Amino acid sequence: MTNKRAALFLIPFLVLVFLTGCVTTPYEEISTPLVSVKPSKVSFLADDLDEENLELAAVRSLKYYERLPETALFTFGQDIYTVRELKGSLLELLEILATSDSDQERNSRIKGAFTIYKSIGRGEEGSVFFTGYYEPLLHGSLEKTARYRHPLYRIPDDHVIIDLGQFKERYRGKSIIARIKDGRVVPYYTREDIDGEKSLKGRGLEIAWVDDPIDLFFLHIQGSGTIRLPDCTSMQVSYAHKNGHPYRSIGRLLVDRGKITMDESSMDSIKAYLRQYPQEMTDILNHNESYVFFRIVDKGPIGSLNVPVTQQRSIATDSSLFPKGALAFIKTKKPVIGKDGVIKEWVSFSRFVLNQDTGGAIKGPGRVDLFCGKGKEAEIMAGHMKEEGELYFLVKKR
Repeated sequence: MTNKRAALFLIPFLVLVFLTGCVTTPYEEISTPLVSVKPSKVSFLADDLDEENLELAAVRSLKYYERLPETALFTFGQDIYTVRELKGSLLELLEILATSDSDQERNSRIKGAFTIYKSIGRGEEGSVFFTGYYEPLLHGSLEKTARYRHPLYRIPDDHVIIDLGQFKERYRGKSIIARIKDGRVVPYYTREDIDGEKSLKGRGLEIAWVDDPIDLFFLHIQGSGTIRLPDCTSMQVSYAHKNGHPYRSIGRLLVDRGKITMDESSMDSIKAYLRQYPQEMTDILNHNESYVFFRIVDKGPIGSLNVPVTQQRSIATDSSLFPKGALAFIKTKKPVIGKDGVIKEWVSFSRFVLNQDTGGAIKGPGRVDLFCGKGKEAEIMAGHMKEEGELYFLVKKR
């Protein structure tokens, strides 16, 4: 028996010891994140986009549901639905989209056919805070060079996921990510350990190397992206797993240190500060101990359901609270971007989306991350989106 396998046999005992301590969650437990509402309480279900991408996103959720066992259940507030019912909901949507002659007819048929649930949001107002993410483009190489020297790593072989629910019922649904050191379960390496102390160096885990550590950091935040190689070919990478440490915002850190104001805390302003003060970069980036491991994918970007996310039609929410793959409806604001890349104004919009992703910073019933797509406009929208709004989920009536 190898030392590694012998150590793994110690995990049950060590985890029981670990559980004598406290396992915390990053937010207060939510019993009912969704409440049913009368269709008359929801204003006109206007959609600001064409239906092609909505149909594509719905088909991708259907592919996810097809992989699940028939016994899979989904929670909408106080109500439980089967995977068969969620598939039926999306098929009903596709039928309505294909056979409605006007927005008014579509709106009426959806309100008549679906039960609508609203997120309780956050705070006394119950609003939902919307941000955006996008697919970045980085320049990299399959070999380390003087220019390309910042690695993307695949999941290490000592990366262990421990399901705490197997040891105590009260921890059902909770897990930790760890490694084995000298026969003990210890937290996995932090960002500082990996990038500063080079804890993974020399283990053959590098997928590629890129030329910009700041762009690489934001690739970790976005979760997926495209690497443009020196021969002008491209490689798409997507989130595989993380190191288990909580996400910590470097934008909030810069605001707290008085380096930028809250109004300035966009992705562009954060990048600009890091480039202006490179001597502070390592300390600032290491503030976020969370670290992402990647995988190469053929088509992407890939969301948490292992299906591609769809530009402007996929959202990321807290996967412990909201039904995966389900049809949703959002109301918030989006930027009007001029040809010069400058945001002219923010305007209200609403649209149907599919719940197909999650994220380390997306916690609680009052957070949504909208996938903005790829390209410069998507980057601008994702980098500046910080808007309040409303989130609804829809499921076909029984």
